[in-house]
Amino acid sequence: MSRLSTDEEISRQLGDLPGWRRDGKSLVASYEAPDFPTAVQLIVQVGDEAEQMGHHPDVDLRWKVTHWRLSTHSKGGLTQLDIELAHRISQAAARLGALIQEST
Repeated sequence: MSRLSTDEEISRQLGDLPGWRRDGKSLVASYEAPDFPTAVQLIVQVGDEAEQMGHHPDVDLRWKVTHWRLSTHSKGGLTQLDIELAHRISQAAARLGALIQEST
């Protein structure tokens, strides 16, 4: 089981995750896909990865934009599992041509 990450570890690792940011005890990011079917495909691909990891994100789909929230609920915060899943989401989004949507 993963341990909680320190603030320093999280800040450092977010440097390798463009578009991801910390929101309290979660990591969040949004990706805009080229179209609705591609957004759904992103969720399916990440769902497969998450199931293999045994670590599941909160995801919201609004037309062609997916909103992701990662946290290790059993630990009450962020762990290395969240960082790894954020990387996998970013990689899947890049393969599908989904672009990070900067927070406003």
